[in-house]
Amino acid sequence: MAYQEVKTTGYGTRVGRSFKGIGTGFLLFFGATALLWWNEGRAVKTDKMLDEAENAYVEMENPNKKDATLDGELVCATAVATTEDSLIDQQYGIGAKAISLQRKVEYYQWVEHSESNSEDKLGGKEVTTTTYTYSKEWVSEPVNSSEFKDEAYRSKNFVLTTVEDADLWAENVTFGAYRLNESLIHSISSRESMDLAISDNTLEQINNSAKVAYERFYGVKKTVEQPAQTVAVPDSVKASEDSIHAAMASADNKKDFEYVHQAGNVLYYGRVPGSPEVGDIRVTFEKIVPAKVTIISEVDGDTFKPYKAGNGKRFQTLVMGKKDAGDIFESEHDANSMWLWIIRVIGVMLVIGGLRGILGFIEAILKVVPFIAGIFGWGVGVVCTVIGIVWSLIVIALAWLFYRPLLGITLLAVACFFVWVFAFKGKDKLKELAAKAKANNE
Repeated sequence: MAYQEVKTTGYGTRVGRSFKGIGTGFLLFFGATALLWWNEGRAVKTDKMLDEAENAYVEMENPNKKDATLDGELVCATAVATTEDSLIDQQYGIGAKAISLQRKVEYYQWVEHSESNSEDKLGGKEVTTTTYTYSKEWVSEPVNSSEFKDEAYRSKNFVLTTVEDADLWAENVTFGAYRLNESLIHSISSRESMDLAISDNTLEQINNSAKVAYERFYGVKKTVEQPAQTVAVPDSVKASEDSIHAAMASADNKKDFEYVHQAGNVLYYGRVPGSPEVGDIRVTFEKIVPAKVTIISEVDGDTFKPYKAGNGKRFQTLVMGKKDAGDIFESEHDANSMWLWIIRVIGVMLVIGGLRGILGFIEAILKVVPFIAGIFGWGVGVVCTVIGIVWSLIVIALAWLFYRPLLGITLLAVACFFVWVFAFKGKDKLKELAAKAKANNE
């Protein structure tokens, strides 16, 4: 059953909080303005850097042979990235000759979810009802259940042990006759499952430790009764669980102890992998193996370094497989454009949020009569949205005037059009909508 918490906030507190929000609103407004300006400059500089790099690069025909004439040149080359380094996970005593070993840890825990609903009352009070529900889920770190709102779920979480995520990377990765630098190495994504070969002695130690922890919490041969789960597990999560259990069941390296199980690339702490209990742990091991990759980077002796464009921007990239330089640069331009629009949208929303914060105190004062405050709040929302969009267009246009004048003039014209529409057409429409809203409520 869901647990509810009801909180009442007085009128004076709400008004005081809204006045404090004015300062936050100004900070948000000016910060978002700076973000919009910076974003336009970043995008233009990145485009220019990419154009410069695309005109400067040369093809490295044979990476398997060092070419002194290419030293200091920006090159595009394809070769197999490989290593002779052996990586060892010291905690479990397993290793492989690989570019990277990666360990991911998940804990089966009770998780608290909350959903709040606020209602304005006559006189300016606000009643907020928060509903808390609980479900058992796989999470990336242990959950402290002692802080749960519902006492029935407090102290229900524990873990059989704690294990840290870990990423081990080879230091020496060759690319034909050259070596890759650290940044390029970490861009390789040829990930594969790593079949485990943990010794029986290590598994026995893990089993004994997990058994002690399990029996300390649950009791010997008895499992405590858990509260009913109130949040359904999504079908996609169930499908993922089923695939993991199926893979573990069919693995050739399967080893089962009472409280620990090895199968495939999964080490499972718990009694039954297919029926997890709170406290169970799932450790998944993967490795990054040698693979053919294409890089665009500047040759630096027997290795590579980022290319520095005339505007100071740096560039190097690694993509999986054999790729044409033109396709790579096109993808980089597309990514730059995508981030430009993402940050633009975020910036506009922050500008609008800042304006709402600045004007929010007026709506808070009118909360004495929720009906009036609702109409005013709706109007403020419209005004802040229009002003926020216009302001953002002006900032973007000025930035483009600074970096690229032609497009800047176009954007300024669009912003002026919005101002004209709002100033001469919007007022009457706003009054009409407010009148209709008042009539409907009467």
